[in-house]
Amino acid sequence: MNAGSEAASALRVFRERFYGCLRQRADALFELTDSLLTAGTVSSPVHLSLELVHRRGWGILYAALDRGCIDVEALRNLLAHHPLRGDHDRARVYAVDRSPWPRCDAETSPDRGYYYHPSRHSAGQPIVAGWCYHANSPLRHALLKAKLR
Repeated sequence: MNAGSEAASALRVFRERFYGCLRQRADALFELTDSLLTAGTVSSPVHLSLELVHRRGWGILYAALDRGCIDVEALRNLLAHHPLRGDHDRARVYAVDRSPWPRCDAETSPDRGYYYHPSRHSAGQPIVAGWCYHANSPLRHALLKAKLR
């Protein structure tokens, strides 16, 4: 088996296992994922339904976002078993951003918590009620090496 067919086989297995992580509205979520991976910059989610890989209408896209369900633990395990391609002898370096979205007046919102905020305070403490979003980005080794010099 050559390298190209091995890569295609590994991708096929990964996609099958990823599909297994999707619970409700699995087909629509799977096509939405393909659209996200093939689209350039889009101004709204509805533009993802215009991608060639998205065979469903924009209504199904929003239904998948609203009622779709992903087994987060299974997805976490899947991604942990498929490391990023590249040099395996180098340590991976990531930039991590954690940004709170303050929503102090949204008392009945689900999953709202208290998070550190450097410039807003609540009762004299540097915390706000709201949600916290995380973004992780891998740093390229050459770029990191240049910055450390």
